[in-house]
Amino acid sequence: MTRILLADDHTILRDGIRALLSADADLDVVGEASNGTEVLAILETTQVDVVLMDVQMPVLDGFATVPELRQRFPEVKVLVLTMLDHENYVSRMFEAGAMGYVLKNAAISEITYAIRTVAAGNSFLCTEIGLSMLYKAVNRTSTIHPEENGAPVGAELTARELEVLKLIAEGMTNGEISDKLFTSKRTIETHRQNIIAKTQAKNTAALIKLAVSRGLIS
Repeated sequence: MTRILLADDHTILRDGIRALLSADADLDVVGEASNGTEVLAILETTQVDVVLMDVQMPVLDGFATVPELRQRFPEVKVLVLTMLDHENYVSRMFEAGAMGYVLKNAAISEITYAIRTVAAGNSFLCTEIGLSMLYKAVNRTSTIHPEENGAPVGAELTARELEVLKLIAEGMTNGEISDKLFTSKRTIETHRQNIIAKTQAKNTAALIKLAVSRGLIS
């Protein structure tokens, strides 16, 4: 059983996460806090394995809370759950002592996987941020210039859209892609529609042919 402390200043978000996690028999939410000061106070009297913590909180935010928490309660792991996706925030939280970083728009399957990974003493970075940082690190741009009536039409694909495109080319269904990327089927359907709209491909077959011709997939 993994004991979890939820730390977020929005009550409705904590209620939602608690409800989602309650479906997992191996995860137990043992407390809630609206800021870092409350987190530290709860840890004085409650046994916790993982603190699922937002970055932006009043009184004492995540940046200030994590170093103090790690010093006073070194056995407790911190998993950041936030909407802040810039690599600066990610690096600062890891430097502060967090062991994982996941976005609030991630699927519950990815969040629970992250909790278990961090609880086991391993680091975790959500798929969306990991891919974004990877593409920036290698300074790779993903631009398709399809032709319509002989004129090039520029359309830039995001890192996630390019990944979805590659999986489509492998013959995977929307459901299979959603399972692989730890996201919802509806999100994958949206990515597929955006890719087709950006490239102005008439159908999936035309899209794959175009991507191959541009060297985006093999």
